[in-house]
Amino acid sequence: MIAPEMLISEFETKTGHTGLLIDGQWVASASGETFPALDPGTGEVIAEVARAERSDVDAAVAAARRAFAEERWLRLTGQERGEVLWRAADLMRAQADRLAELESRNMGIPVSQARTMVLEASAQFRYYAGWADKIHGRTIDLGPGGRRVQGYTLREPVGVAALIVPWNAPLISAAKKLAPALAAGCSCVLKPAKETPLTALWLGQILQEAGVPDGVVNVVTGFGETIGAALAEHPGVDTVSFTGSTEVGRSIVLAGTANMKKLSLELGGKSPVIVMPDADLSKAIPGVAGAVFWNTGQVCAAGTRLFVHEAVFDEVVQGVAEIGRSLKVGYGMDPGVDLGPLISQKQLDRVTAYVEGGLDAGGRVVSGGSRIGDRGFFFEPTVVVDVDQSMALMREEIFGPVLGVMQFNDVETAIELANDTPYGLASSVWTRDGAAGHSIARRLRAGRVGINIHRAGGVYMPAGGYRQSGWGRENGPEGLESYLETKSVVAELGS
Repeated sequence: MIAPEMLISEFETKTGHTGLLIDGQWVASASGETFPALDPGTGEVIAEVARAERSDVDAAVAAARRAFAEERWLRLTGQERGEVLWRAADLMRAQADRLAELESRNMGIPVSQARTMVLEASAQFRYYAGWADKIHGRTIDLGPGGRRVQGYTLREPVGVAALIVPWNAPLISAAKKLAPALAAGCSCVLKPAKETPLTALWLGQILQEAGVPDGVVNVVTGFGETIGAALAEHPGVDTVSFTGSTEVGRSIVLAGTANMKKLSLELGGKSPVIVMPDADLSKAIPGVAGAVFWNTGQVCAAGTRLFVHEAVFDEVVQGVAEIGRSLKVGYGMDPGVDLGPLISQKQLDRVTAYVEGGLDAGGRVVSGGSRIGDRGFFFEPTVVVDVDQSMALMREEIFGPVLGVMQFNDVETAIELANDTPYGLASSVWTRDGAAGHSIARRLRAGRVGINIHRAGGVYMPAGGYRQSGWGRENGPEGLESYLETKSVVAELGS
């Protein structure tokens, strides 16, 4: 096991803390101020990180702007850019164990799961490496026979991309934005969450080693209300890709109107899970548990609203509750741990308040419901019944291992309950009837629907939300769209 100070030493600046990456150089913030990065499993400080302010954002955007204007990245062919992204993927895989340990310490997730996330982040770069030389326009013959006109389209990078990522999946979220933005030819300013900045800094170093030119990728660390807001409203930024809460997403929409930025927003979710009476419960019960408890429920697409047919209600509820009780909750670096802590004391207080509010409103805890210990930010996997759609526990995103369960007696009611939400990020339905599964999938208002599975697909399947769950898509070919413009060119050829 590597000590935290050794894990971060490779990109520490001579000032003794992790710096900002601006125009290819690791520098202290202009103010010289830092903020602590914590281990949520212990509450202890594991690093001091440069605290950027607006002047640092200005410097990072200016560096990205120069790099784009000078075509430091675009002067490479698509094939050459793809080779750089592929090298980055290889470097991530080669350093996967160390990245996973750093992610686990800074975020709390069990290290074995963190390693899976590192490999998925690497896969993002490998996938979009293949797209870098395949971004093409099309040709069109126009005009009447006596006046020949040739038309064609060009797909061009939008320019400078501000990439703002959350704390619940730091490295994957950064990769899901950086890889397609770089494949498209953009220059970037990456802002990791203040809670989890460390693997983003390491990723910046990896991209330098892979051959990304100076200024093409800049990393600024700090607080959302200062540097996140500065990026969202900055006139030198052409597009913003943000993953986080719907509330912050709204503020980014308003800030982006100043220069009509392109926006890609993956926002909150309150994802429904439907278990039909004919479901294979040997698969549905662990599937439901995994949908809500994985990563301690700190997943935008977590299945936190469960609707179960009355014929199997008791069996499903008891089965999911039993799995929750059997999960080993503990420090992410310890062997055999299934769930780590919540990210912070603030998040622990938030989850606790939602559970207590649900109980005050008439809900009943079947399992869990309480904090674990007094060191770190651990919370029990929790199942609550006797709930209804009016409760905050069933309407608002909790971002913790808390499942609210209701029963239904016909499929129309199940679909109505599932769609009764302002969100629409993900969902799943569990049934042995294939035709019914696909029929229900078409009627659920969500960007992703699983049939007998809640989440799958990785980089190959587009992800994004309906309604207040966001705009645009990440992953797949669709993931490139936020970083590209389409230009039409027409020319008269004569008769």
